[in-house]
Amino acid sequence: MKIKILGAGKTVTGSCYSISVGDEKILVDCGMFQGSKDIERLNYESFNINLKEYSALVLTHAHLDHCGRIPKLVKEGFRGKIFATSATKELAHIIMIDSANIAKKDTENENKRRAKEKLPPGKPLYTEADVKIAINLFKVVSYDEEIKITQNISAKFYNAGHILGASSIQLIVNDSGRKKIITFSGDIGQKESIIVKSTEPVSNSDYVFIESTYGDRLHPPISERESELLRVINESYTKGGKLLIPSFAVERAQDILYCIGKFQEMKLIPRVEVYLDSPMAMKATEVFSRHKEYYNKSVLNVLKTRKDAFNFPGLVHIKTTQESKALNSIKRPCIIIAGNGMCTAGRIKHHIRNSIDNPKNTLLLVGFQAEGTLGYWLEQGQKRIKLLGVEMDVRSKIESIDGFSGHADYLELIFWLKNFSPKPKKVFITHGEPLQIKAFSKRISKLGYDNYVPSMNEDIEI
Repeated sequence: MKIKILGAGKTVTGSCYSISVGDEKILVDCGMFQGSKDIERLNYESFNINLKEYSALVLTHAHLDHCGRIPKLVKEGFRGKIFATSATKELAHIIMIDSANIAKKDTENENKRRAKEKLPPGKPLYTEADVKIAINLFKVVSYDEEIKITQNISAKFYNAGHILGASSIQLIVNDSGRKKIITFSGDIGQKESIIVKSTEPVSNSDYVFIESTYGDRLHPPISERESELLRVINESYTKGGKLLIPSFAVERAQDILYCIGKFQEMKLIPRVEVYLDSPMAMKATEVFSRHKEYYNKSVLNVLKTRKDAFNFPGLVHIKTTQESKALNSIKRPCIIIAGNGMCTAGRIKHHIRNSIDNPKNTLLLVGFQAEGTLGYWLEQGQKRIKLLGVEMDVRSKIESIDGFSGHADYLELIFWLKNFSPKPKKVFITHGEPLQIKAFSKRISKLGYDNYVPSMNEDIEI
């Protein structure tokens, strides 16, 4: 049996693994690379595998760095079944369509430059037509049911607690008469998520591939998560400025909306206009509203008295580009939630361009910032940035709340790992930056876990 690392090897994005058992081949995830230009160039490289030989893909969840290259698979010949939970299928469709539209616009802009240099036009990474083919390949699965993927490979999906519908996936493999169990963590959620149910333990595996996004740090106490958001909102309002919240469209935007609605209901914040300036987040919120079966008990209890978990007085959905541009003229205190969460694309870039030089304003980061992204540099305290072709000073206050991250910290990752009994024969650490991976490797080594850090395109024999 062979596992090839096609993404997330010593980096935090681009998750993708090839599983080969004899002539049977499947994939686990196929995500987009995000971060520096060098990292993002990997999206355009060939998979260097014969995709027609692959009969299936199992998908952990619908974040771009786990599903974003699936339409590229289709474009290059993949026609296997794609297994995922119902919420993952719906959210992945939204994510992939948005990614196709971004690719189209980026290619149009790039081709204008190429035309001036008398170069041939380029093609987008993939199109909406590729997304349509991909979504028709999806097969919906439920948690805790063993599903036959190929003749010798079965899979079981467990709630990962990361976002709506997110899974850890256990593969049960018959390798020439020998049973082997391999578990892919996907992205593990915090012990107590705001909306979704807590992570479900997986207890049996010979080999484990585990994420390490926060492998070197601890989140603040969960009680501080909402209190910090409350503080930032009130301080921003008192200053009379805008509060910009770059947010991922899936989970993070819904977490923030849910909390703001709760604050308003409890009269903990002034009545302030909140603009959700992300068409993708609006569509994702509709999916969240349809899938209450994934909610935790706390949210279900709130819904006994609150009609809508993600709506409240003063919330305005910004749909058109013109409506988005009009927000620039607002002078009164308000909150603008826009994608994306790392400030690398979407409408948030324009809001930062028009607001970051005003000391009355605040920019609040509520998710992981991959190295090399604009969000990363702002979080690091950079005082001058270049955005949309313009250099500008950073005069707004930059805040960051780690507690809203959808990723487990290192203690929570270790807690998840300790559910396996007996210990796995080997733990493979992926989906992290080098410093986080190194720190996490040291920690679990001390606990007696034999572990290894694979590189990109490395073949692992099991």
